[in-house]
Amino acid sequence: MYEHLKQQPADKILALIQMYGEDPRDQKIDLGVGVYKNAEGVTPVMRAVKAAEQRIWETQDSKAYTGLAGDPAYSDAMIGLILGTVVPRGNIAAVATPGGTGACRQAFELIRMANPSARVFVSNPTWPNHLSILNYLGIETVLYRYFDSESRGVDFDGMMEDLKAAQAGDVVLLHGCCHNPTGANLNLVQWQEVINLINERGLIAMIDIAYQGFGDGLEEDTQGVRLVASSVKECLIAASCSKNFGVYRERTGLLMAITADAGQTAVLQGNLAFLNRQNYSFPPDHGARVVTTILTDDALRADWMNELEEIRLSMLGLRQQLADELQRLSGSDRFGFIAEHRGMFSRLGAAPELVEKLRADHGIYMVGDSRLNIAGLNAKTIPILANAIVEVGI
Repeated sequence: MYEHLKQQPADKILALIQMYGEDPRDQKIDLGVGVYKNAEGVTPVMRAVKAAEQRIWETQDSKAYTGLAGDPAYSDAMIGLILGTVVPRGNIAAVATPGGTGACRQAFELIRMANPSARVFVSNPTWPNHLSILNYLGIETVLYRYFDSESRGVDFDGMMEDLKAAQAGDVVLLHGCCHNPTGANLNLVQWQEVINLINERGLIAMIDIAYQGFGDGLEEDTQGVRLVASSVKECLIAASCSKNFGVYRERTGLLMAITADAGQTAVLQGNLAFLNRQNYSFPPDHGARVVTTILTDDALRADWMNELEEIRLSMLGLRQQLADELQRLSGSDRFGFIAEHRGMFSRLGAAPELVEKLRADHGIYMVGDSRLNIAGLNAKTIPILANAIVEVGI
């Protein structure tokens, strides 16, 4: 049996991590892996997470299964965090998943079950796992223009033109905030235009929100998501707690399926539970229980929100420092987009050979498409990066 297996292509980010680890240079900078790091280069456990885990350790008296959909309290807490009250709870089916990746996988599985002929329209570029999972499941994908390499902003005219090729029943995959890998986001006027097109053409909206609280604020980052959820007939939302709660390894996610017909919710809930059963049975609970404990306790929630805001502001500060340093060194304002982007990532729009030159000549590691992790920087490394970017001619 094994002789028929073929070597799978290496994950580019994992390969980058290995190359970085093997690089003997002292002055090297890792801007590839998508995790938040503080000024000391550490991905910390948040204060509220520590406190919640302590409380759980002291009070939890069983490790029995919680149910195929996970703990309902977790779903309720996350729905409240992301959607507020814009959609009646009775119109939302939800299941806990192993991280945001698990939520995306289950969403794609549901799409294939519900409409095997549906195509999924995906931004160009997007998070690589979107395309990897879709291709693995045999779901037809269509790329729509998104990033303008000249302005380093959203190519909205191109996006809308490409989405007009979608037919009734096709799915439009959108990033809820802090677009990965570009950092360039839709504004609310553009969100509304996308919604109008979705409704006019009978399309299905799917939103992946993995960075809530990392962009313009915890509530602000949900504005587009809430506008979509309250304006379309059907919507899928895949959410991750990895970044904003810092529980990466706990694999904590949620998939929501929203319908305008509350009579469909029970069938949706049953199908989501069925998919959980087929893929991993009962979802992991520890991270979900930590998140629930934080969101349902006023003091823990307030502390979590404060620390999350500190993280958000620190990344905005790094963005501004890098943009300012590049302007000083280059004498040009062409890097102003870095301060305007939101979230952990920005895409420089540099050719792969220049990205490779940054690695080879300066020990600066970023993904080949020139996506850099802003959170991998600090006050000491910003001048080094800026000097290298100018020196290689980006």
